Amino acid sequence: MYRYVTLSVVLVSFALTVVGQVKTNSNPPKTNVVSRAPLRPNAYVELPLGAIKPQGWLREMLLRQKNGATGNLDKLYPLVMNERNGWLGGNGDQWERGPYWIDGLLPLAYILDDAELIAKTKPWVEWALNSQQPDGYFGPSKDYGPEPGVQRDNSRDWWPKMVMLKILKQYYSATGDKRVINLMTNYFKYQLKELPKKPLDHWTFWARYRGGDNLMVVYWLYNITGDKFLLDLGDLIHKQTFDYTNAFLNTDLLTKQGSIHCVNLAQGIKAPIIYYQHHPDKKYLDATKKGFTDIRKYNGMAHGLYGGDEALHGNNPTQGSELCSAVEMMFSLESILEITGDVAYADQLEKVAFNALPAQVSDDFMARQYFQQANQVMATRHTRNFDVNHHGTDLCFGLLSGYPCCTSNMHQGWPKFVQNLWYNTPDNGLAALVYSPSEVKTTVSNGTSVSVKEETGYPFEERIKFTLTIDNNAKTATFPFHLRIPQWCKKGTVKVNGKISQEAPGNQLVKLQRTWKSGDVVELELPMHIFKNNWYENSMSVERGPLTYALKIGESATLVKNDKDPIDYGAMYEEIRPTTPWNYALMQVPDNRLDENYTLEKKGPISDFPWNPEKAPLVLKTKAKRIPSWGIYNEMTGPIPYSITYQLETAKEEEEITLIPYGCTSLRISQFPVVRKK
Repeated sequence: MYRYVTLSVVLVSFALTVVGQVKTNSNPPKTNVVSRAPLRPNAYVELPLGAIKPQGWLREMLLRQKNGATGNLDKLYPLVMNERNGWLGGNGDQWERGPYWIDGLLPLAYILDDAELIAKTKPWVEWALNSQQPDGYFGPSKDYGPEPGVQRDNSRDWWPKMVMLKILKQYYSATGDKRVINLMTNYFKYQLKELPKKPLDHWTFWARYRGGDNLMVVYWLYNITGDKFLLDLGDLIHKQTFDYTNAFLNTDLLTKQGSIHCVNLAQGIKAPIIYYQHHPDKKYLDATKKGFTDIRKYNGMAHGLYGGDEALHGNNPTQGSELCSAVEMMFSLESILEITGDVAYADQLEKVAFNALPAQVSDDFMARQYFQQANQVMATRHTRNFDVNHHGTDLCFGLLSGYPCCTSNMHQGWPKFVQNLWYNTPDNGLAALVYSPSEVKTTVSNGTSVSVKEETGYPFEERIKFTLTIDNNAKTATFPFHLRIPQWCKKGTVKVNGKISQEAPGNQLVKLQRTWKSGDVVELELPMHIFKNNWYENSMSVERGPLTYALKIGESATLVKNDKDPIDYGAMYEEIRPTTPWNYALMQVPDNRLDENYTLEKKGPISDFPWNPEKAPLVLKTKAKRIPSWGIYNEMTGPIPYSITYQLETAKEEEEITLIPYGCTSLRISQFPVVRKK
C-alpha cells in the first residue's frame, strides 16, 4: 500500500516556521474530578491526562502523529496555524481550526510527555488564559475570518470557545494550573449574563447543535468548585441546544436524508447523556440508544459510522463518511461510556477506532481523506453523488484535499482514545473498558499507588494480559478490577495467576474483587468467531471480534500537483486506482457454518504498525464469484446487486479471495452482495 510517503515528502518541503521550546510542568494532579451533588455519580471516573501511556502498536500510532501532521501542522499549514491566528492575538483565522489542532496536539504532547510538543501548545494556552476581558469574555475579539484581514461580525460566536474550553480542561488535567478554573468561572458568568440576549445560535447555527460540548465543561467545573450558578447555566445551555432527545425519540430526523450535518450529529449525540448527569431521567438514556439504533438502521455502514457527506445521506456504501465524524463520534462515545458505564458504547467505540479511523489517514499521518466510502474502489478527483463536493477531491488523500476542517480536527482521535482506555471506579477500583496495549498508573482503595501493564495484540489477538504492580510501601491493595466482555464474544474467560476466576457471556462487565499483590497476573481470553452483518440492499459484511474485513485490492497511487484549486485546498494530493478485480459476491452459507467457509491465516507477529495491506497480521480466505454486470459508475462501484437476487448472472467459476482488516485498506469492498451456491 502506498499511503503516501511521496506526498509527505512534498508537504514537508512547504515547512516555513519552527516553534521554540519552553519548560513546563507535566506532572498530573494527584486527584480525579468526581461528581458533586446534585449531579449524578458517573459510572466511571476519568484519570488525569498522562496517567495512561500507550504501548506497542498504539504508541507507534502516536509517534507517527508526532512526526507527522499533528506535530508539524504549524509548518505544513502556515496559512492558518501561524502568528496571525486570532487565537494567538492576530488578525487571521479566529474560528475553529487553530483550537481543533490544539485539541489533539495537547493530549498527544502530555501523553508522550514530549517537551517539544508541549512547547507548541503553550502559546495557544497562554494566549487564551491571558485574553480574558473584564466582562469575562475570552478569546479573539476582532471580527476577522479565515482569510487574513477579511472582517466578519462573529468573533464572539460561542462555538469556537467550546473547543478551547475542551483544551483548557485537558490542560488542567495534565498540569493542575488553577488559572483555568478562574478563567472558566468568569467566562461562564459572562455566558449566564449574555446567553438570554445572544443565544447559542445568535451568530451561527453550529453552537446550537454542539452545545453539549459547552455543557460538559460547565458540569466538569461545577464538580471542582461547587458554584451553584453553573447548574443554572447548564439548564440554560441545554434549553438553547438543539433538542436531540425529542428529535431521536419523536421525529424522523435520522430517517430523512439531508436532515442534519454529519459532524453535528457525531458531537450532538452525547448531549442527552451530558444533561442526564443533572437530570437523571430515563428518557435521556432511551433517546441516545434509539439514536444509535436509527443511525445504524437508516444510515449505518460496516466501518461503524454512517453516510454523511456532509448532510446525513443514507446507507448506500458509496456515500461518504467524514473524518471529523469519526473523531467526534469517538469522543462522544468516550464521554457517554464514562457517564453510563454501558459496555455497548465501548463496543461501538472500538468499531470506529479499529476500522474507520486508520483507513482514512495515511500511514505517516501526513495525509487524509475528507470522506471515506465503505465500498471504495477509486480514490480520485471526481464529482460524486455526495451532498457536498469540494472540487472533486473529497476522496483523494492529501493534507488539505476536500475541506481543511479535518486537517485540523483529525488529531484528537488516537490521543483521546488512549485517555479512555482506563478509568477509576466509584468503589475505589480500576476499570479496563476498552482494550489496547498500554500501561496505567493511578491510586486505588485507601490511596495506594498501583500500575497495571496491559500486554496484547488486540484487536487482532484474543488474549489480553494484565500485570499488576503495587506500591512497595503498601505491598498489597484490596480493590475491584472491572473488565468488559464485548457483545460479540460468546464467552469470555478471566484467569488470575493462571487459574480460571470467572467465565461470562458477552455484553457485560466482570468485576474481580480481591486483595492484590505485585506480580499478580490477570488474563482475559475473548474468543473471536466469524460473524456477519447485513446492510444496504441486504449486502453482507464479514466480521471477527471488533474488526470488519474487506476485500484486499491491488492499488496504484499517483501524486498530483493541484493546479486547479485555491492554495487553501492543498498543493498536492494523491489518487489511487485499483489494479485487481473488485466486483465479487460472497457465497451464501448458513450462519452456523461461517467459520467453515472462512479460513483465518495469521501472518506472523503483530508489527508496530499493522494498518496496511503488507503488514496486516490476519487475513481471511474464502470463495467468491465475480458479477460481470457490477462495474464502475461515476468512478465508484455501480449500484450494488440486491442479495440474494434470483438467477443473478455470475462468473461460472468460484475464486479464492483475500479479506484483510478494514483499517488496513485504502481501496476496498466491505459490504458484499451474496449469491447462492448452485
